[in-house]
Amino acid sequence: MLQSLARLYPPPRLLTRPGGLLPYESDGLTVFRARPRAVVLPESREEVIETVRLCHRAQIPFVARGSGTSLSGGALPHTDGIVIALNRLNRIIEVDPVDRIAVVEPGVINLDVSSAVASHGLYYAPDPSSQPVCTIGGNVAFNSGGAHCFKYGMTLNHVLGLEAVLPDGTVVTLGGRSLELTGPDLVGAYVGSEGLFGIALEITLRLLPQPECSRTVLAAYQSLEAAGDAVSHIVASGLLP
Repeated sequence: MLQSLARLYPPPRLLTRPGGLLPYESDGLTVFRARPRAVVLPESREEVIETVRLCHRAQIPFVARGSGTSLSGGALPHTDGIVIALNRLNRIIEVDPVDRIAVVEPGVINLDVSSAVASHGLYYAPDPSSQPVCTIGGNVAFNSGGAHCFKYGMTLNHVLGLEAVLPDGTVVTLGGRSLELTGPDLVGAYVGSEGLFGIALEITLRLLPQPECSRTVLAAYQSLEAAGDAVSHIVASGLLP
């Protein structure tokens, strides 16, 4: 298997020595660690697809990894497996300000999407606390939320479609570029599956208009019960903070 990977990747992008593997032994949940057999650093969708097909033929487990910010052990490798690190697939392929969509690769940083579309008066709403470093591919795998998910929803509510390579190497297209789709919600089944259904290669995101203004309000309460009641009254009034 390593010989096959060596034919696909030059030495700087195929890591097999302990020092190179060390950063990939865990994600943000560092209490659990495992050293993979190898780590590959693809720079194209074709390399990802071929790597998955090699793993399938050799019956070698693989784990896709973004920035490794998960606190649930989702990027924990298998000791006999391969880590496919997707950080170098970081292109924003398309921005369509009319249809309010962006098509991105899985290694694009969450906050970079909003930065790229800000000149069009748009932004990408899901904002996990690791927004400056986490990747869209990781957000899709975990259906990430954030401080504004109560108002705007989770990642699932902002993914219109995606192209993915399944664990056997088959490439599929799910969803599309519109909210008006018919048939089973395959995108909904994929988002949040934590890599079980393969690796996303391209992701079509829904963008929102930037708020006209924002205000921060600080309120103090005498008790937790009073604070909870205030939140309940705000939501009941029709406002979503």
